[in-house]
Amino acid sequence: MTSETIISIFLGIGLAASVGFRVFLPLFALSLASYFGLWELNDSWQWIGSLAAVITLGVATLIEIFAYFIPWVDHLLDGFAVPLAAIAGTAVMVSTVADLDPVVTWSLAIIAGGGTATAIKGASATSRLASTATTGGLANPIVSTVETGTALVVTTASIFAPILAVVLVIVILFIIFRIYRKLRPRRSNQ
Repeated sequence: MTSETIISIFLGIGLAASVGFRVFLPLFALSLASYFGLWELNDSWQWIGSLAAVITLGVATLIEIFAYFIPWVDHLLDGFAVPLAAIAGTAVMVSTVADLDPVVTWSLAIIAGGGTATAIKGASATSRLASTATTGGLANPIVSTVETGTALVVTTASIFAPILAVVLVIVILFIIFRIYRKLRPRRSNQ
């Protein structure tokens, strides 16, 4: 496995994690990176770097970001975004991984890409539900701002420093796991 292949895997994992916070932001960033020649995509995914894709994904990104600030629309979006995150996480992984057998690429994309995106999106949706339950939704814009900011930081790191992005993903998943363990109902030893 070459260093280029490893870096491409790190890029895919970082972008997949970002998809867990905002579905379209990482896709838009990948589109921009490809359009400006910062990142080479697999042959079948070159369309992501087209001007039409840049514009479409840019508009979708803006709509998604602002929609998460509208009460109750944020919950509706979460309902759609969990399965979309799995698909988009898999797609960004497939589009970025270089020089691997298709079976390995798709397996890695489904497990690392789709799995990471789904885990983070599920935790994100749960945190929004908890915010709504505890604050009547008043804190949801703060949750949305943190999610968008995290997606932006991890996406930027993924494109310009993929190794750092993977470290950030590990930290995020560790934090999610710790929070889950604290919130999980404990079994009583009766």
